Amino acid sequence: MKNLVGKMSIDFTSPGVLGDGSIVNDFNFHKYIDGSYSLLFFYPMDFTFVCPSELISLNKRFDDFKKRNVKIIAVSVDSQFVHKAWRNVSIDLGGIGNDIKFPLIADIKRFIITSYGLEDEKSGVAFRGSLILDDKKVIRIQHVHDFPIGRNIDEYLRLFDALIFHSKYGNVCQAGWKSGSSGIVPSSEGIKSFLSSNHQEL
Repeated sequence: MKNLVGKMSIDFTSPGVLGDGSIVNDFNFHKYIDGSYSLLFFYPMDFTFVCPSELISLNKRFDDFKKRNVKIIAVSVDSQFVHKAWRNVSIDLGGIGNDIKFPLIADIKRFIITSYGLEDEKSGVAFRGSLILDDKKVIRIQHVHDFPIGRNIDEYLRLFDALIFHSKYGNVCQAGWKSGSSGIVPSSEGIKSFLSSNHQEL
């Protein structure tokens, strides 16, 4: 796995299923996210076990991401037709339901997952990779989970809040930073002032 933090995201054009359920053959990543923050969300395969719980959790928080000007793009090695079929299976039968509001992108040639260094060479599918991009399309945060461990979607909302806060004010975000905190002025005096008042809460 390669480090991607601080690097420009890699563009791609690929088939997929959009949030309205329509199939497209030429979804372009950079065009879709232009001017927005974005979460590029890799998962192993459709019709598996941890994966539907993650996508359903993402979808339940779709409006929270939208309020932050964040676009979600999910990618797996399945075809657009398998994505569509998975959407057509109701949640109570193990599917994800047809209310998924973000694109599911097909990567059957594995160009996207190999370009981002997220392919498990043994299985040929993607690890649970999450990339947080700023509004310049630069990767700012990179998380990778092994297959059995599902992701905490609320943590990604917190991370976007932190990234947006830093971009707006310039202060940096301490361990456990939450929205509403003033953060730390990035200077010797700033860290002294912060620690003298807040170290008990860390």
